[in-house]
Amino acid sequence: MISAALLLSGNSAGFTQVKALNSRVAPVRGATDVQMAENGWKAAGLAAALALATGVQSASAGPFTRSEIASLTYEQIKGTGLANTCPKVEAGGDQAIKIAGGKKYKIEEFCLEPTSFQVLEEKLTKNGLVTEAVDTKVTTRQTYVLTGIDGDLVTDGGKLAFIEQDGIDYAATTVQLPGGERVPFLFTVKNLVAKTKEPTSQIDTKTTFAGGFKVPSYRTGLFLDPKGRGTTTGYDQAVALPAMQAGGDEGMFKENNKKFEVLDGSIEFKVTSVNSELGEFGGVFVQKQPSDTDLGSKVPKELLLKGAFFATVNEQ
Repeated sequence: MISAALLLSGNSAGFTQVKALNSRVAPVRGATDVQMAENGWKAAGLAAALALATGVQSASAGPFTRSEIASLTYEQIKGTGLANTCPKVEAGGDQAIKIAGGKKYKIEEFCLEPTSFQVLEEKLTKNGLVTEAVDTKVTTRQTYVLTGIDGDLVTDGGKLAFIEQDGIDYAATTVQLPGGERVPFLFTVKNLVAKTKEPTSQIDTKTTFAGGFKVPSYRTGLFLDPKGRGTTTGYDQAVALPAMQAGGDEGMFKENNKKFEVLDGSIEFKVTSVNSELGEFGGVFVQKQPSDTDLGSKVPKELLLKGAFFATVNEQ
């Protein structure tokens, strides 16, 4: 398995180039133009995504600020795709949010908007077995943005740590590979604990958070497969094969024995814009997580997601 550190922290030569998002109102699938370095995608990282904007406002998550979105009516937003985007940091203000010791802070309105969905697959080449990121297209509706997430911002060993607690922190999503195979997964950051890489007492454009989170099962315990099998309800085995009760069902063990699996994911996000007056900050992220296991019957695929994020810091 490829480590998150390898995925998310490459040198500048391997930076992922993400195009500006300023002109986008509705999210465009594939809006993130991933330019992998010739020496392989492994060096491409999130810090990467920073080079992506190279000083342009494109590091912001969307075309509108919070105040601009708040001024729109339901009818003005309906059908535009704007509800599936994150706000951008309002221009102006200082480039650092100071975190004073002895006070309690909370990160609110944390929003993640993926603009690139890739599946990591192993490919046999003349140089041996290599892992490459395969571009996909989203087949589900535009409901994959995570938003309204909040949690504590604490100091841990001199570093800042974001501990996710609540919000719309998961979204069932499906992507399709070029060959037609569909890969369902639960896009999520549940129980995220992300820390800054270096000791700091402020959030500025040099700040990078990284951490891990939990990926619950795509299916719930009440789900029944086409044969009526489930974890808490349904049949123990396929009803059409009663003779297997006497043994010989080793080949269908995983299909018959459903389980609710909780797997691990990792994320890194780089701050590229800050407005200390409003307590807003935003930037880009790279996330690696597993896909659906069909209640334990399939080996999960690894997904690589890239996009933009937005959040606010408030003193409690």
